[in-house]
This record gives sequence, structure tokens and C-alpha cells, in this order.
Amino acid sequence: MHQRTYLRARRRIVYVVVGFLSLLIGCLVIFPIFYAFCTSFMSASELTSWPPKLLPERFTYLDNYRAVLTKTKMPRFMFNSLVLAGGGTLLRLVTASLAAFSFSFYEYRGRNALFFLILGSMMIPGDAVVISNYVNVSRMGLMDTYLGLIVVYGVSATNVFMMRQYMRTLPTALRDASLIDGCSDMRFFLHVVLPCATPVLFSVGISSFVNLWNAYIWPLLITNREEMRVVQVGVTMLSTEDDPAYGRVMAAVSLILVPSILVFVLFQRRIVSGITTGSVKG
Repeated sequence: MHQRTYLRARRRIVYVVVGFLSLLIGCLVIFPIFYAFCTSFMSASELTSWPPKLLPERFTYLDNYRAVLTKTKMPRFMFNSLVLAGGGTLLRLVTASLAAFSFSFYEYRGRNALFFLILGSMMIPGDAVVISNYVNVSRMGLMDTYLGLIVVYGVSATNVFMMRQYMRTLPTALRDASLIDGCSDMRFFLHVVLPCATPVLFSVGISSFVNLWNAYIWPLLITNREEMRVVQVGVTMLSTEDDPAYGRVMAAVSLILVPSILVFVLFQRRIVSGITTGSVKG
């Protein structure tokens, strides 16, 4: 009896400690975002006041947002990021689903070796291949083009792995039945496999979109013209030594965060479902 009471008390203490640590970490993560959002509504006098203010005098001060949207090229930067994120995500979905379909439903020599080679590429840091990618894209004449921005993001080993793990859970009887009915491989892929893989497609697509929306290093290297910059690069151009423009920078940061936050809030369940769907094969 005393042993059970001790275990219950110990379990409650663990839950309380874990809950407190989770809350603390959550606050540490959210606070910079909250502070940036509040700062975006502050005037220049509020930003330079002492002691510093956490909350603005009023949340109806929109001059910083008007300046960002009308006096800078931030709308153009956001359009470029949307093209990069949307095009790169679509290309990743196509390549990952086709590769996963090949690894899951075809038998050929070197299949496993090729798959492990793709997995091995996950251990190579992305920065290690930036120079070679830059040289290749430059030789192809794709500098300052949308294709040059997107092409290096067309394949993701992580996405191939996730899609392959899910497709391996599909029963082989589906393909046998489709062959008996005279269904071609491509038709089986489009009309049977992809509809069944909707959860993992959503998860892969959403994570890819957010990652590409936040891309910085490659867009910085591949674009020279200001009109081709993306938001992550463009926001650094709003501040200068003569004019730090903290209010405008924070307003731009708040606008940049909106797509990522909306995606995760609206599709949180689909993301979790897609990640866990192929984790167990039964």
C-alpha cells in the first residue's frame, strides 16, 4: 500500500516538473515572437524610451506596417518567397512520391543500395554543397531566376524516406488487384497510391513549404538583383547604420511569421498524422 502511494506521489512530481519545464521552454520560445509583434506597433519615441517598454501605448499604430507595405519592396520579396516555397514544395512532392513508389513497389538490382545512398545524403550538411550548387547553377545561366532559386530544393532525402515508409505499409494486394484489372503502373500510382498517401503528402508538403519559406543562404547567393530577393534576405535590407528602423523591421518580421503560424495552426493534426502514419507497419 505504501509502495503504491509512493509511486503515485513520485509520478505526480515527475508530471509537475515536466509540465513546468515544458511551460518554461514554451515561454522562452514564444517571448521573442511576442516582443517583435508588440514592437511593431511602437513609434520611434516609444522604441527609444527608457526604461524599455514591453507593450505599446496602442495597438492601432500602423505606420510601421504601412511603411513596410508601401515604401519598401517587401510585397515583392513576399511574392518571391511564395514562388520559391510553392514551386519547391510541388517539386519535392513529385520527386519524393515517385522515388518512394519505385522503392516500395518495384524489385530491381541495387534498389536497397540506392535507397541507403539517399539516406546517407542526409548526413551531409547543406552548406557543404552550396559552392558546387552555385557553380552549376551559374554555368546554366540560372542566376537571378525563379528556376535557379527552386531547382536545388527539388529533392529531399527526408521526404523520400517518409513517403517510402508510408507506402511500404500499403498491402501488396492492392497492386495485384490493379494488375488483374489491367491498371497500368502510373494509373495505379495516381488513382490508388496517392489518395491513400494523403496524410503523409500533407505532412511532407507543409514541412517543405515552411522550410523553403524560411530559406536564406541559397537565395542570398543566387540572387543579385533586389527584385529577386526573398523575405528572409529582404528584411535585412530594411535596416541601415543611419536608420536602424526597428519598428519597420519588427513589422516585416511579424508579416513573415504569419504564413508559418497559420500553416501549423490550421494543419497541426495533419502534420502529426502524416509523421506517425508510417511509423508502424502492420
